[in-house]
Amino acid sequence: MKLDVVIPTYNRSTLLRKALGSLLAARVPDGLEVRIIAVDNNSTDDTKSVIEEMGVSYVFEKRQGRSPALNAGIAVATGDLIGFIDDDEEIDASWYETILAAFTEHVDFIGGPYVPRFEGDVPKWLPKSHTAVVGIVDGGDKVVPFDSSYPGILMGGNAVFRRQTLERVGPYSTALGRSGTRLLSCEDEDMYQRLMAIDARGLYLPQLIVYHFIPRERLTKRYHRSWCFWQSVSSAVLDRIRPQPIPYVMGVPRYFYGRALRGLLRLVDRDSEARFSNELSLWELAGFFYGKHFYRSDGG
Repeated sequence: MKLDVVIPTYNRSTLLRKALGSLLAARVPDGLEVRIIAVDNNSTDDTKSVIEEMGVSYVFEKRQGRSPALNAGIAVATGDLIGFIDDDEEIDASWYETILAAFTEHVDFIGGPYVPRFEGDVPKWLPKSHTAVVGIVDGGDKVVPFDSSYPGILMGGNAVFRRQTLERVGPYSTALGRSGTRLLSCEDEDMYQRLMAIDARGLYLPQLIVYHFIPRERLTKRYHRSWCFWQSVSSAVLDRIRPQPIPYVMGVPRYFYGRALRGLLRLVDRDSEARFSNELSLWELAGFFYGKHFYRSDGG
């Protein structure tokens, strides 16, 4: 069985070196052949020289954005399996072994947890209700299917697909996803919805571990506000493509207003974590409204 691991990267050569180092150092079991594909998304630092030094496959993608970079990697991948990690992650030493064991069974895709590695002290106000902001994924300690009962989605920074499955659902949406410093997202949510639409079988595997570096700048309230705003802008873009069968008010799902109103009424909460979590619900409403009525994407 052949596995191609795609890692998109943009101006993070120091972190990229660690990510590639983990991919090269992890145990590769008998029966699995691994190729690593690093996609340079128009970087201006020494990314290219790092990739060449590490001896992995180099792909250049000029169009800025995580989705175009992922699609460029998929386009050159030839393996039976295609895996993805981000350039600020390191895989566990058993990552490849877990993959081979999973795909000896009938499964179309797998995902796993992101274990955080914080650069700085974790502030008391950091909301446990918004762990996605800093990139923590924890689906529990048991193997469970990705289905309607799973409390989340498949996140593309730690995911492996059968190549045939990706061919069925199509590429990542270039209307969604991070581009440069703009915190757009939802490309993973869109992909997950398409996987569910074709009844693809996926498993969350707690042993499929990546270690996710979380820099100090993500441990600020400013970053959280910006992330929640642009996450909701992204949700609105996705909503234009695939509206939900729920009540809307002024183009926004009604539950956004209820959540924001409850948050507004609880801004006086004495607990700093709860107070800030309530504030973020207002930024989420503002982002969805802006995304639905004002934001225009050049992607498709």
